[in-house]
Amino acid sequence: MWFLFAILSAVFAALTSILAKVGIEGVHSNLATAIRTVVVVIMAWGMVFLTNAQGGIAEISRKSWVFLILSGLATGASWLCYYHALQIGEVSKVVPIDKLSVVITLILAFVFLHETFTVRALIGCVLIGVGTLIMVV
Repeated sequence: MWFLFAILSAVFAALTSILAKVGIEGVHSNLATAIRTVVVVIMAWGMVFLTNAQGGIAEISRKSWVFLILSGLATGASWLCYYHALQIGEVSKVVPIDKLSVVITLILAFVFLHETFTVRALIGCVLIGVGTLIMVV
């Protein structure tokens, strides 16, 4: 089931880029990001109430709060940078560079989470990096 959701995530991320590029025309990138964020917040809280998950708020540990907040700050910074890049650059160049996050995530997971970094992962990282260079140069 995780695979299906991962594929759907990729499809929605692709739609996000195309829809954003069209929608951002004539709109300041920070304002566009704020509008997008409000929509995401409403949608996320709607899902919380739809699935009756709001009762879990009291059970969240201090550590989880800190890391969820830090993750939110990182997401916000990513979105602000992404929308600005989309506004001034071509989608076909911005998106591949943004997807270098896969390589960076694997490296960070290895360093900080002590996840296994296999030869296959290394080859994949190299191919993503080379593919990104080919697409943007």
